Amino acid sequence: MTGLPVLRVILVDDHPVVREGFRSMLVGESIDVVAEAGCGADAVRLAQSLDPDVVVLDLQLPDMDGVAVLREIKKSASRSAVLVVSMHDDPAMVRKAMRAGASGYLLKGVTRKDLLGALRAVSSGTAVLDPAVVEGVLGGVPDASRSRADAVMADALTVVERRVLRLVADGLTNREIGERMQWSIATAKKYVQRTFEKLNVSNRAQAVASGIRRGLLE
Repeated sequence: MTGLPVLRVILVDDHPVVREGFRSMLVGESIDVVAEAGCGADAVRLAQSLDPDVVVLDLQLPDMDGVAVLREIKKSASRSAVLVVSMHDDPAMVRKAMRAGASGYLLKGVTRKDLLGALRAVSSGTAVLDPAVVEGVLGGVPDASRSRADAVMADALTVVERRVLRLVADGLTNREIGERMQWSIATAKKYVQRTFEKLNVSNRAQAVASGIRRGLLE
């Protein structure tokens, strides 16, 4: 990791031993753990005052609902990316967190390599989802709380574009999308790009995260 810009990170978990574990995983990797918090109120206060690059957030906190904490952090420290690291793999919880503004969602037990990669990714604007939760999230039924703006976006995507988004979420390449839709590679690439533009994203991971947040991937 030598030569990479130093990321300023806040660790939020109600268990000191978990925070210590994360801290030990980040030592010597161009990561500066600027603060730790064991409750939601402290997490919001520290995020607002320190303006970190990334907040690593557990959703199980003693004083506040974790998703509410996430929303408050995004409201008061909107520049900071929030990476949820939780033991909960409930698809509804994952969707709720992503729609509240999380840039990524990992399950506890994540490896050092994957944690470091996720921190770098979300700090640069790339969405991250733990592979263990993707299938459940995409296969679940979205809740009924989708905003008016999200409903408009859903209507903005054509039936074909929504199909393309689903194929992207399933991990298909442009070539494979073309084969599935009986298109040329050029046509598949055009539809993928058009879908990304409508979602205001630049890559596949961001498209999947945006689709989840907006309730487009049912």
